[in-house]
Amino acid sequence: MSKLTQLNVSIRGMTCNGCARNIDRALTNKQGINNKTVSYPDGKAEISYDSDVITKEELIETINNIGHYKVTGEIESSENDGNRFDLLIIGGGSAAFAAAIRTSELGGRSAIINRGLPTGGTCVNVGCVPSKTLIRTAEMIHHANHPRFEGIESKAAITDFKTIIDQKRQMVNDLREGKYVDVIADDPNIKLVEGFGRFVDEHTVEVDGTAYNGTNILIATGAAPWAPPIEGLEETGYLTNESAYELNSLPDSLVVFGGGYIALENAQLFSRLGSKVTIIQRSGRILSDQSEELGTELAGYLEDEGISVLTNTQIKEVSKNEASSKKVVRLTVDGKEQQLEANDILVATGRIGNTANLGLENVGIETIGRGYIPVDETLRTAKDHIFAAGDVLGERQFVYTAAYEGKICAQNAMRGSRGKVDFSALPWVIFTDPQVAGVGMDEQQAKETGIDFEVSKLSLAHVPRAIAARDTRGFIKLIRSKANDRLVGARILAPEGSELLMELTLAIRHNIPVESLKSEFHPYLTLSEGIKLAAITFGKDVGKLSCCAT
Repeated sequence: MSKLTQLNVSIRGMTCNGCARNIDRALTNKQGINNKTVSYPDGKAEISYDSDVITKEELIETINNIGHYKVTGEIESSENDGNRFDLLIIGGGSAAFAAAIRTSELGGRSAIINRGLPTGGTCVNVGCVPSKTLIRTAEMIHHANHPRFEGIESKAAITDFKTIIDQKRQMVNDLREGKYVDVIADDPNIKLVEGFGRFVDEHTVEVDGTAYNGTNILIATGAAPWAPPIEGLEETGYLTNESAYELNSLPDSLVVFGGGYIALENAQLFSRLGSKVTIIQRSGRILSDQSEELGTELAGYLEDEGISVLTNTQIKEVSKNEASSKKVVRLTVDGKEQQLEANDILVATGRIGNTANLGLENVGIETIGRGYIPVDETLRTAKDHIFAAGDVLGERQFVYTAAYEGKICAQNAMRGSRGKVDFSALPWVIFTDPQVAGVGMDEQQAKETGIDFEVSKLSLAHVPRAIAARDTRGFIKLIRSKANDRLVGARILAPEGSELLMELTLAIRHNIPVESLKSEFHPYLTLSEGIKLAAITFGKDVGKLSCCAT
Protein backbone atom coordinates (compact mmCIF):
# COMPACT_ATOMS: atom_id res chain seq x y z
CA MET A 1 0.00 0.00 0.00
CA SER A 2 1.23 3.52 -0.78
CA LYS A 3 2.58 5.65 2.08
CA LEU A 4 0.98 8.97 1.15
CA THR A 5 2.45 12.20 2.54
CA GLN A 6 1.36 15.79 2.03
CA LEU A 7 3.77 18.58 1.14
CA ASN A 8 2.57 22.17 0.88
CA VAL A 9 5.20 24.70 -0.20
CA SER A 10 5.33 28.39 -1.10
CA ILE A 11 7.02 29.18 -4.43
CA ARG A 12 8.70 32.41 -5.51
CA GLY A 13 9.05 33.41 -9.14
CA MET A 14 5.67 32.53 -10.67
CA THR A 15 4.38 35.44 -12.78
CA CYS A 16 1.39 33.85 -14.54
CA ASN A 17 -0.72 30.71 -14.83
CA GLY A 18 1.74 29.44 -17.46
CA CYS A 19 4.38 29.29 -14.76
CA ALA A 20 2.11 27.12 -12.64
CA ARG A 21 1.59 24.82 -15.62
CA ASN A 22 5.38 24.54 -16.12
CA ILE A 23 5.82 23.36 -12.54
CA ASP A 24 2.83 21.03 -12.85
CA ARG A 25 4.32 19.40 -15.97
CA ALA A 26 7.68 18.88 -14.31
CA LEU A 27 6.05 17.21 -11.31
CA THR A 28 3.94 15.04 -13.60
CA ASN A 29 7.10 13.37 -14.87
CA LYS A 30 8.18 12.27 -11.39
CA GLN A 31 7.33 8.81 -10.07
CA GLY A 32 5.52 8.60 -6.75
CA ILE A 33 3.39 11.73 -7.02
CA ASN A 34 -0.24 10.95 -6.35
CA ASN A 35 -1.94 14.34 -6.70
CA LYS A 36 -0.79 17.92 -7.06
CA THR A 37 -2.21 21.42 -7.31
CA VAL A 38 -0.01 24.35 -8.34
CA SER A 39 -1.55 27.82 -7.91
CA TYR A 40 -0.05 31.01 -9.36
CA PRO A 41 -2.43 33.37 -7.48
CA ASP A 42 -1.61 31.69 -4.16
CA GLY A 43 2.06 31.21 -4.98
CA LYS A 44 2.11 27.67 -3.72
CA ALA A 45 1.99 23.96 -4.57
CA GLU A 46 0.12 21.24 -2.71
CA ILE A 47 1.57 17.78 -3.42
CA SER A 48 0.39 14.36 -2.25
CA TYR A 49 3.19 11.81 -2.75
CA ASP A 50 4.37 8.32 -1.85
CA SER A 51 7.31 8.83 0.49
CA ASP A 52 8.54 5.30 -0.22
CA VAL A 53 9.10 6.29 -3.86
CA ILE A 54 10.16 9.94 -3.73
CA THR A 55 11.38 12.18 -0.92
CA LYS A 56 10.36 15.68 0.09
CA GLU A 57 13.85 16.90 -0.76
CA GLU A 58 13.62 15.48 -4.29
CA LEU A 59 10.32 17.25 -4.86
CA ILE A 60 11.70 20.59 -3.70
CA GLU A 61 14.80 20.11 -5.86
CA THR A 62 12.59 19.35 -8.87
CA ILE A 63 10.80 22.69 -8.47
CA ASN A 64 14.01 24.62 -7.83
CA ASN A 65 15.54 23.22 -11.03
CA ILE A 66 12.75 24.62 -13.23
CA GLY A 67 13.90 27.98 -14.54
CA HIS A 68 13.80 30.78 -11.96
CA TYR A 69 11.29 29.26 -9.52
CA LYS A 70 12.30 28.80 -5.89
CA VAL A 71 10.68 27.00 -2.97
CA THR A 72 10.82 29.48 -0.13
CA GLY A 73 9.41 27.25 2.59
CA GLU A 74 6.82 24.79 3.74
CA ILE A 75 3.32 25.93 4.58
CA GLU A 76 2.22 24.61 7.93
CA SER A 77 -0.95 22.58 8.04
CA SER A 78 -3.95 24.46 9.36
CA GLU A 79 -6.76 23.08 11.47
CA ASN A 80 -8.85 22.96 8.28
CA ASP A 81 -6.54 20.35 6.74
CA GLY A 82 -8.80 17.72 8.27
CA ASN A 83 -11.29 18.78 5.61
CA ARG A 84 -8.85 18.23 2.75
CA PHE A 85 -9.26 15.01 0.77
CA ASP A 86 -7.74 13.25 -2.19
CA LEU A 87 -11.25 12.51 -3.44
CA LEU A 88 -14.32 14.43 -2.37
CA ILE A 89 -17.52 12.52 -3.23
CA ILE A 90 -20.97 14.07 -3.50
CA GLY A 91 -23.53 11.27 -3.17
CA GLY A 92 -23.92 8.18 -1.01
CA GLY A 93 -24.80 5.26 -3.29
CA SER A 94 -22.84 2.40 -4.79
CA ALA A 95 -20.66 4.60 -7.02
CA ALA A 96 -19.71 6.72 -4.01
CA PHE A 97 -18.88 3.76 -1.78
CA ALA A 98 -16.90 1.92 -4.46
CA ALA A 99 -14.88 5.07 -5.11
CA ALA A 100 -14.23 5.71 -1.42
CA ILE A 101 -13.14 2.14 -0.75
CA ARG A 102 -10.82 2.09 -3.77
CA THR A 103 -9.34 5.44 -2.78
CA SER A 104 -8.55 4.03 0.65
CA GLU A 105 -7.00 0.91 -0.90
CA LEU A 106 -4.71 3.18 -2.91
CA GLY A 107 -3.66 5.05 0.23
CA GLY A 108 -5.80 8.16 -0.15
CA ARG A 109 -8.46 9.94 1.91
CA SER A 110 -12.00 10.53 0.78
CA ALA A 111 -15.19 12.06 2.13
CA ILE A 112 -18.70 10.91 1.20
CA ILE A 113 -21.17 13.81 1.34
CA ASN A 114 -24.72 12.54 1.33
CA ARG A 115 -28.21 13.87 1.74
CA GLY A 116 -31.54 12.80 0.28
CA LEU A 117 -31.91 9.03 0.24
CA PRO A 118 -30.29 7.33 3.24
CA THR A 119 -26.77 5.97 2.93
CA GLY A 120 -26.63 3.36 0.18
CA GLY A 121 -28.59 5.31 -2.42
CA THR A 122 -31.28 4.01 -4.75
CA CYS A 123 -30.45 0.31 -4.88
CA VAL A 124 -30.63 -0.67 -1.24
CA ASN A 125 -33.26 1.88 -0.19
CA VAL A 126 -35.86 2.21 -2.96
CA GLY A 127 -34.64 0.13 -5.90
CA CYS A 128 -33.09 -3.31 -6.31
CA VAL A 129 -33.41 -4.63 -2.77
CA PRO A 130 -37.02 -3.71 -1.92
CA SER A 131 -38.33 -4.44 -5.42
CA LYS A 132 -36.74 -7.87 -5.72
CA THR A 133 -37.83 -9.09 -2.31
CA LEU A 134 -41.40 -7.95 -3.06
CA ILE A 135 -41.22 -9.57 -6.50
CA ARG A 136 -40.28 -12.87 -4.82
CA THR A 137 -43.15 -12.44 -2.37
CA ALA A 138 -45.57 -11.93 -5.26
CA GLU A 139 -44.12 -14.96 -7.13
CA MET A 140 -44.79 -17.25 -4.18
CA ILE A 141 -48.41 -16.15 -4.05
CA HIS A 142 -48.86 -16.47 -7.82
CA HIS A 143 -47.27 -19.90 -8.13
CA ALA A 144 -49.27 -21.23 -5.19
CA ASN A 145 -52.48 -20.02 -6.81
CA HIS A 146 -51.51 -21.28 -10.27
CA PRO A 147 -49.79 -24.69 -9.98
CA ARG A 148 -48.53 -25.97 -13.32
CA PHE A 149 -48.95 -29.63 -12.42
CA GLU A 150 -52.15 -31.65 -12.50
CA GLY A 151 -53.34 -33.25 -9.28
CA ILE A 152 -52.31 -30.30 -7.13
CA GLU A 153 -54.73 -27.92 -5.49
CA SER A 154 -53.33 -25.01 -3.50
CA LYS A 155 -54.29 -21.52 -2.47
CA ALA A 156 -52.38 -18.55 -1.08
CA ALA A 157 -53.65 -15.23 0.20
CA ILE A 158 -52.23 -12.14 1.85
CA THR A 159 -53.34 -12.03 5.47
CA ASP A 160 -51.35 -8.97 6.53
CA PHE A 161 -49.96 -6.66 3.83
CA LYS A 162 -48.31 -4.37 6.37
CA THR A 163 -46.26 -7.29 7.68
CA ILE A 164 -44.94 -7.89 4.15
CA ILE A 165 -43.85 -4.24 3.93
CA ASP A 166 -42.36 -4.29 7.43
CA GLN A 167 -40.32 -7.36 6.49
CA LYS A 168 -39.09 -5.50 3.42
CA ARG A 169 -38.14 -2.50 5.57
CA GLN A 170 -36.15 -4.68 7.94
CA MET A 171 -34.22 -6.24 5.06
CA VAL A 172 -33.44 -2.78 3.67
CA ASN A 173 -32.22 -1.59 7.07
CA ASP A 174 -30.08 -4.70 7.61
CA LEU A 175 -28.43 -4.46 4.20
CA ARG A 176 -27.92 -0.70 4.48
CA GLU A 177 -26.07 -1.17 7.73
CA GLY A 178 -24.23 -4.36 6.82
CA LYS A 179 -23.18 -3.54 3.26
CA TYR A 180 -22.67 0.22 3.47
CA VAL A 181 -22.43 1.90 6.88
CA ASP A 182 -20.53 -0.90 8.67
CA VAL A 183 -18.15 -1.42 5.73
CA ILE A 184 -16.56 2.02 6.12
CA ALA A 185 -17.10 2.52 9.86
CA ASP A 186 -13.58 1.40 10.83
CA ASP A 187 -11.75 2.91 7.84
CA PRO A 188 -9.87 6.03 8.97
CA ASN A 189 -9.41 7.08 5.35
CA ILE A 190 -13.16 7.50 4.71
CA LYS A 191 -15.27 10.22 6.28
CA LEU A 192 -19.07 10.24 6.05
CA VAL A 193 -20.58 13.73 6.01
CA GLU A 194 -24.36 14.11 6.35
CA GLY A 195 -25.63 17.15 4.47
CA PHE A 196 -26.23 18.71 1.06
CA GLY A 197 -23.03 19.45 -0.83
CA ARG A 198 -22.74 22.42 -3.18
CA PHE A 199 -19.77 23.52 -5.28
CA VAL A 200 -18.13 26.77 -4.20
CA ASP A 201 -15.25 26.49 -6.64
CA GLU A 202 -13.43 23.78 -8.59
CA HIS A 203 -11.89 22.23 -5.48
CA THR A 204 -14.33 23.21 -2.73
CA VAL A 205 -17.71 21.86 -1.70
CA GLU A 206 -19.69 23.51 1.07
CA VAL A 207 -21.94 21.55 3.42
CA ASP A 208 -24.05 23.50 5.92
CA GLY A 209 -21.51 26.31 6.06
CA THR A 210 -18.43 24.05 6.30
CA ALA A 211 -15.99 23.96 3.40
CA TYR A 212 -14.43 20.69 2.24
CA ASN A 213 -11.52 20.68 -0.20
CA GLY A 214 -10.83 17.93 -2.72
CA THR A 215 -7.84 17.49 -4.97
CA ASN A 216 -10.33 15.54 -7.07
CA ILE A 217 -14.12 15.51 -6.85
CA LEU A 218 -16.65 12.85 -7.85
CA ILE A 219 -20.29 13.65 -8.54
CA ALA A 220 -22.32 10.52 -7.74
CA THR A 221 -25.65 12.03 -6.79
CA GLY A 222 -27.80 9.49 -8.66
CA ALA A 223 -31.21 10.03 -10.21
CA ALA A 224 -34.83 10.21 -9.11
CA PRO A 225 -38.21 9.30 -10.63
CA TRP A 226 -39.44 11.78 -13.24
CA ALA A 227 -43.08 12.54 -13.93
CA PRO A 228 -44.23 14.00 -17.27
CA PRO A 229 -46.14 17.31 -17.30
CA ILE A 230 -49.67 15.85 -17.43
CA GLU A 231 -52.54 18.16 -16.55
CA GLY A 232 -53.83 17.43 -13.05
CA LEU A 233 -51.21 14.81 -12.17
CA GLU A 234 -49.42 16.76 -9.43
CA GLU A 235 -52.68 17.93 -7.87
CA THR A 236 -54.22 14.45 -7.92
CA GLY A 237 -51.13 12.73 -6.56
CA TYR A 238 -49.29 9.62 -7.66
CA LEU A 239 -46.88 6.91 -6.58
CA THR A 240 -43.32 6.21 -7.76
CA ASN A 241 -41.21 3.16 -7.02
CA GLU A 242 -39.94 5.04 -3.96
CA SER A 243 -43.37 5.59 -2.39
CA ALA A 244 -45.09 2.43 -3.70
CA TYR A 245 -42.84 0.20 -1.59
CA GLU A 246 -43.93 2.07 1.55
CA LEU A 247 -47.66 1.49 1.16
CA ASN A 248 -49.25 -0.09 4.23
CA SER A 249 -52.30 -1.30 2.31
CA LEU A 250 -52.59 -2.86 -1.13
CA PRO A 251 -54.50 -0.76 -3.68
CA ASP A 252 -57.46 -2.59 -5.19
CA SER A 253 -56.62 -1.11 -8.57
CA LEU A 254 -53.53 0.51 -10.04
CA VAL A 255 -52.75 2.32 -13.29
CA VAL A 256 -49.07 2.27 -14.30
CA PHE A 257 -47.71 5.01 -16.56
CA GLY A 258 -44.78 3.65 -18.61
CA GLY A 259 -43.60 0.54 -20.40
CA GLY A 260 -39.97 0.21 -19.33
CA TYR A 261 -38.41 -2.14 -16.82
CA ILE A 262 -39.48 -0.26 -13.68
CA ALA A 263 -43.06 -0.01 -14.92
CA LEU A 264 -43.27 -3.67 -15.93
CA GLU A 265 -41.66 -5.12 -12.81
CA ASN A 266 -44.00 -3.14 -10.58
CA ALA A 267 -47.09 -3.80 -12.70
CA GLN A 268 -46.62 -7.56 -12.40
CA LEU A 269 -45.58 -7.31 -8.76
CA PHE A 270 -48.77 -5.50 -7.70
CA SER A 271 -50.95 -7.60 -9.98
CA ARG A 272 -49.70 -10.80 -8.39
CA LEU A 273 -50.22 -9.34 -4.92
CA GLY A 274 -53.85 -8.76 -5.84
CA SER A 275 -54.27 -5.34 -7.48
CA LYS A 276 -56.13 -4.94 -10.77
CA VAL A 277 -53.41 -3.39 -12.96
CA THR A 278 -53.49 -1.45 -16.23
CA ILE A 279 -50.29 -0.45 -18.05
CA ILE A 280 -50.43 2.72 -20.16
CA GLN A 281 -47.59 2.92 -22.69
CA ARG A 282 -47.19 5.91 -25.03
CA SER A 283 -45.45 4.07 -27.91
CA GLY A 284 -46.63 1.07 -29.92
CA ARG A 285 -45.24 -1.55 -27.55
CA ILE A 286 -43.73 -2.06 -24.13
CA LEU A 287 -39.93 -2.31 -23.97
CA SER A 288 -39.76 0.05 -26.92
CA ASP A 289 -35.94 0.16 -26.75
CA GLN A 290 -35.77 -3.60 -27.41
CA SER A 291 -36.74 -5.76 -30.39
CA GLU A 292 -40.42 -6.05 -31.20
CA GLU A 293 -40.60 -9.76 -30.39
CA LEU A 294 -39.41 -9.23 -26.81
CA GLY A 295 -42.00 -6.58 -26.07
CA THR A 296 -44.80 -8.37 -27.89
CA GLU A 297 -44.23 -11.77 -26.28
CA LEU A 298 -43.79 -10.34 -22.79
CA ALA A 299 -46.96 -8.28 -23.18
CA GLY A 300 -48.81 -11.48 -24.06
CA TYR A 301 -47.60 -13.22 -20.90
CA LEU A 302 -48.58 -10.23 -18.76
CA GLU A 303 -52.03 -10.15 -20.33
CA ASP A 304 -52.38 -13.88 -19.66
CA GLU A 305 -52.09 -13.00 -15.96
CA GLY A 306 -54.89 -10.44 -16.21
CA ILE A 307 -52.84 -7.28 -16.65
CA SER A 308 -54.29 -4.87 -19.21
CA VAL A 309 -51.63 -3.44 -21.55
CA LEU A 310 -52.62 -0.32 -23.47
CA THR A 311 -50.23 0.98 -26.17
CA ASN A 312 -50.31 3.90 -28.62
CA THR A 313 -51.74 6.08 -25.90
CA GLN A 314 -51.76 9.75 -25.04
CA ILE A 315 -52.72 10.80 -21.52
CA LYS A 316 -54.83 13.95 -21.61
CA GLU A 317 -55.65 14.62 -17.98
CA VAL A 318 -55.63 13.17 -14.49
CA SER A 319 -58.27 14.10 -11.92
CA LYS A 320 -59.98 12.78 -8.82
CA ASN A 321 -63.51 11.43 -8.54
CA GLU A 322 -64.63 13.00 -5.28
CA ALA A 323 -67.55 10.58 -4.93
CA SER A 324 -65.44 7.42 -5.13
CA SER A 325 -62.07 8.94 -4.09
CA LYS A 326 -60.60 7.17 -7.10
CA LYS A 327 -58.17 8.72 -9.56
CA VAL A 328 -59.41 9.25 -13.10
CA VAL A 329 -57.20 9.07 -16.19
CA ARG A 330 -58.52 10.54 -19.42
CA LEU A 331 -56.56 9.28 -22.43
CA THR A 332 -56.67 8.19 -26.03
CA VAL A 333 -55.85 4.67 -27.18
CA ASP A 334 -55.13 4.39 -30.91
CA GLY A 335 -56.67 7.84 -31.20
CA LYS A 336 -59.92 6.93 -29.45
CA GLU A 337 -60.70 8.63 -26.17
CA GLN A 338 -61.52 6.64 -23.04
CA GLN A 339 -61.41 6.99 -19.28
CA LEU A 340 -59.96 4.81 -16.53
CA GLU A 341 -60.46 4.87 -12.77
CA ALA A 342 -58.12 3.36 -10.18
CA ASN A 343 -57.25 3.65 -6.54
CA ASP A 344 -53.71 4.72 -7.34
CA ILE A 345 -51.44 5.77 -10.18
CA LEU A 346 -47.82 4.63 -10.34
CA VAL A 347 -45.61 6.80 -12.55
CA ALA A 348 -42.61 5.02 -14.08
CA THR A 349 -41.93 7.14 -17.15
CA GLY A 350 -38.23 7.77 -16.67
CA ARG A 351 -35.73 9.36 -14.31
CA ILE A 352 -34.04 12.71 -13.78
CA GLY A 353 -30.48 13.39 -12.66
CA ASN A 354 -30.03 14.75 -9.13
CA THR A 355 -28.04 17.82 -10.14
CA ALA A 356 -30.31 20.71 -9.14
CA ASN A 357 -28.68 23.25 -6.79
CA LEU A 358 -25.29 21.52 -6.88
CA GLY A 359 -23.63 24.76 -7.94
CA LEU A 360 -22.38 23.27 -11.20
CA GLU A 361 -22.43 26.76 -12.71
CA ASN A 362 -19.64 27.67 -10.28
CA VAL A 363 -17.31 25.11 -11.88
CA GLY A 364 -18.36 25.42 -15.53
CA ILE A 365 -20.15 22.06 -15.84
CA GLU A 366 -23.37 21.93 -17.87
CA THR A 367 -25.96 19.17 -17.79
CA ILE A 368 -27.71 17.45 -20.69
CA GLY A 369 -31.18 15.92 -21.07
CA ARG A 370 -32.98 15.60 -17.75
CA GLY A 371 -30.20 16.97 -15.60
CA TYR A 372 -27.56 14.38 -16.50
CA ILE A 373 -23.81 15.02 -16.52
CA PRO A 374 -21.80 14.29 -19.68
CA VAL A 375 -18.42 12.59 -19.25
CA ASP A 376 -15.69 11.17 -21.46
CA GLU A 377 -14.54 7.53 -21.53
CA THR A 378 -12.45 8.12 -18.40
CA LEU A 379 -15.55 9.48 -16.61
CA ARG A 380 -14.12 13.00 -16.46
CA THR A 381 -16.43 15.97 -16.84
CA ALA A 382 -15.53 19.23 -18.57
CA LYS A 383 -13.05 19.67 -15.70
CA ASP A 384 -10.21 17.17 -15.68
CA HIS A 385 -10.22 16.64 -11.90
CA ILE A 386 -14.01 16.44 -11.53
CA PHE A 387 -15.54 13.05 -12.30
CA ALA A 388 -19.11 11.71 -12.45
CA ALA A 389 -20.41 8.16 -12.08
CA GLY A 390 -23.59 6.17 -11.56
CA ASP A 391 -27.18 7.07 -12.37
CA VAL A 392 -26.36 10.77 -12.67
CA LEU A 393 -24.83 9.94 -16.07
CA GLY A 394 -28.26 8.94 -17.40
CA GLU A 395 -27.04 5.66 -18.91
CA ARG A 396 -26.76 2.08 -17.66
CA GLN A 397 -28.59 2.84 -14.42
CA PHE A 398 -27.61 -0.37 -12.63
CA VAL A 399 -26.02 -0.73 -9.22
CA TYR A 400 -23.19 -2.89 -10.55
CA THR A 401 -22.25 -0.45 -13.32
CA ALA A 402 -22.33 2.42 -10.83
CA ALA A 403 -19.90 0.57 -8.56
CA TYR A 404 -17.64 -0.21 -11.52
CA GLU A 405 -17.67 3.42 -12.60
CA GLY A 406 -16.94 4.63 -9.07
CA LYS A 407 -13.89 2.38 -8.91
CA ILE A 408 -12.62 3.62 -12.30
CA CYS A 409 -13.04 7.23 -11.13
CA ALA A 410 -11.03 6.59 -7.96
CA GLN A 411 -8.21 4.89 -9.85
CA ASN A 412 -8.01 7.67 -12.41
CA ALA A 413 -8.12 10.32 -9.70
CA MET A 414 -5.54 8.73 -7.44
CA ARG A 415 -3.13 7.69 -10.17
CA GLY A 416 -3.66 10.60 -12.51
CA SER A 417 -4.43 7.96 -15.13
CA ARG A 418 -6.93 7.81 -17.98
CA GLY A 419 -8.41 4.34 -17.66
CA LYS A 420 -11.50 3.93 -19.82
CA VAL A 421 -14.79 2.20 -19.05
CA ASP A 422 -15.69 -0.84 -21.15
CA PHE A 423 -19.33 -1.89 -21.48
CA SER A 424 -18.95 -4.07 -24.56
CA ALA A 425 -20.06 -7.15 -22.60
CA LEU A 426 -22.59 -5.69 -20.18
CA PRO A 427 -25.29 -8.10 -18.94
CA TRP A 428 -28.66 -6.70 -17.89
CA VAL A 429 -31.93 -8.12 -16.55
CA ILE A 430 -35.58 -7.13 -16.27
CA PHE A 431 -37.08 -9.05 -13.34
CA THR A 432 -40.49 -9.77 -14.76
CA ASP A 433 -41.68 -13.36 -15.05
CA PRO A 434 -40.55 -14.54 -17.53
CA GLN A 435 -37.40 -12.49 -17.13
CA VAL A 436 -35.92 -10.46 -19.95
CA ALA A 437 -32.13 -10.61 -20.14
CA GLY A 438 -29.48 -9.53 -22.57
CA VAL A 439 -25.80 -8.95 -23.22
CA GLY A 440 -23.97 -7.45 -26.16
CA MET A 441 -25.76 -6.42 -29.35
CA ASP A 442 -29.16 -7.28 -30.76
CA GLU A 443 -29.80 -7.75 -34.49
CA GLN A 444 -30.38 -4.06 -35.19
CA GLN A 445 -27.22 -3.01 -33.39
CA ALA A 446 -25.17 -5.68 -35.14
CA LYS A 447 -26.55 -4.50 -38.47
CA GLU A 448 -25.71 -0.87 -37.70
CA THR A 449 -22.18 -1.92 -36.76
CA GLY A 450 -21.74 -3.62 -40.13
CA ILE A 451 -21.27 -7.14 -38.77
CA ASP A 452 -22.18 -10.03 -41.05
CA PHE A 453 -24.16 -11.95 -38.45
CA GLU A 454 -26.36 -14.99 -38.03
CA VAL A 455 -29.18 -15.54 -35.53
CA SER A 456 -30.20 -18.67 -33.63
CA LYS A 457 -33.53 -18.62 -31.79
CA LEU A 458 -34.51 -21.53 -29.58
CA SER A 459 -37.97 -21.85 -28.07
CA LEU A 460 -37.99 -23.08 -24.48
CA ALA A 461 -40.31 -25.81 -25.73
CA HIS A 462 -37.05 -27.56 -26.78
CA VAL A 463 -35.30 -27.19 -23.40
CA PRO A 464 -35.77 -30.33 -21.22
CA ARG A 465 -35.60 -28.35 -17.97
CA ALA A 466 -38.46 -26.12 -19.10
CA ILE A 467 -40.48 -29.10 -20.31
CA ALA A 468 -40.03 -30.90 -16.97
CA ALA A 469 -41.07 -27.75 -15.11
CA ARG A 470 -44.11 -27.43 -17.39
CA ASP A 471 -43.14 -23.83 -18.12
CA THR A 472 -41.92 -23.31 -21.69
CA ARG A 473 -42.60 -19.60 -21.95
CA GLY A 474 -40.03 -17.66 -23.94
CA PHE A 475 -36.89 -18.23 -26.00
CA ILE A 476 -33.11 -17.99 -26.13
CA LYS A 477 -31.59 -16.03 -28.98
CA LEU A 478 -27.90 -15.96 -29.87
CA ILE A 479 -26.25 -13.66 -32.41
CA ARG A 480 -22.88 -14.62 -33.84
CA SER A 481 -20.45 -13.21 -36.37
CA LYS A 482 -20.21 -15.38 -39.47
CA ALA A 483 -16.62 -14.28 -40.02
CA ASN A 484 -15.14 -15.77 -36.84
CA ASP A 485 -17.92 -17.72 -35.06
CA ARG A 486 -17.73 -15.29 -32.13
CA LEU A 487 -20.82 -14.46 -30.11
CA VAL A 488 -21.69 -10.75 -30.38
CA GLY A 489 -24.94 -10.69 -28.46
CA ALA A 490 -27.81 -12.57 -26.85
CA ARG A 491 -31.39 -11.93 -25.78
CA ILE A 492 -33.37 -14.18 -23.46
CA LEU A 493 -37.02 -14.31 -22.45
CA ALA A 494 -37.41 -17.12 -19.93
CA PRO A 495 -38.31 -17.92 -16.32
CA GLU A 496 -35.06 -17.30 -14.38
CA GLY A 497 -33.43 -16.48 -17.74
CA SER A 498 -30.98 -14.15 -16.00
CA GLU A 499 -29.11 -17.18 -14.66
CA LEU A 500 -27.94 -17.91 -18.21
CA LEU A 501 -26.28 -14.55 -18.72
CA MET A 502 -22.81 -15.00 -17.29
CA GLU A 503 -21.79 -17.88 -19.58
CA LEU A 504 -22.75 -15.72 -22.55
CA THR A 505 -21.09 -12.63 -21.08
CA LEU A 506 -17.80 -14.47 -20.61
CA ALA A 507 -18.05 -15.88 -24.13
CA ILE A 508 -18.34 -12.35 -25.54
CA ARG A 509 -15.70 -10.89 -23.22
CA HIS A 510 -13.11 -13.57 -23.98
CA ASN A 511 -13.97 -14.24 -27.64
CA ILE A 512 -15.03 -17.84 -27.04
CA PRO A 513 -16.36 -19.29 -30.30
CA VAL A 514 -19.92 -20.58 -30.48
CA GLU A 515 -18.50 -23.99 -31.39
CA SER A 516 -16.98 -24.16 -27.89
CA LEU A 517 -20.36 -23.47 -26.31
CA LYS A 518 -21.66 -26.55 -28.08
CA SER A 519 -18.77 -28.76 -26.98
CA GLU A 520 -18.76 -27.85 -23.27
CA PHE A 521 -20.55 -30.10 -20.77
CA HIS A 522 -23.96 -28.71 -19.85
CA PRO A 523 -25.67 -30.92 -17.24
CA TYR A 524 -28.89 -32.45 -18.47
CA LEU A 525 -32.07 -30.88 -17.10
CA THR A 526 -30.45 -27.59 -16.21
CA LEU A 527 -31.62 -24.38 -17.79
CA SER A 528 -28.05 -23.74 -18.95
CA GLU A 529 -28.44 -26.66 -21.35
CA GLY A 530 -30.58 -24.23 -23.34
CA ILE A 531 -27.40 -22.31 -24.26
CA LYS A 532 -25.86 -25.44 -25.76
CA LEU A 533 -29.06 -26.23 -27.65
CA ALA A 534 -29.29 -22.66 -28.93
CA ALA A 535 -25.70 -22.93 -30.15
CA ILE A 536 -26.49 -26.22 -31.89
CA THR A 537 -29.46 -24.54 -33.55
CA PHE A 538 -27.10 -22.49 -35.73
CA GLY A 539 -26.54 -25.59 -37.84
CA LYS A 540 -29.23 -28.12 -36.90
CA ASP A 541 -32.93 -28.38 -36.15
CA VAL A 542 -32.96 -29.37 -32.45
CA GLY A 543 -36.59 -30.37 -32.80
CA LYS A 544 -35.38 -33.40 -34.75
CA LEU A 545 -32.54 -34.34 -32.38
CA SER A 546 -32.53 -36.61 -29.35
CA CYS A 547 -32.05 -35.34 -25.82
CA CYS A 548 -28.42 -36.38 -26.08
CA ALA A 549 -27.70 -34.08 -29.05
CA THR A 550 -24.16 -32.68 -29.31
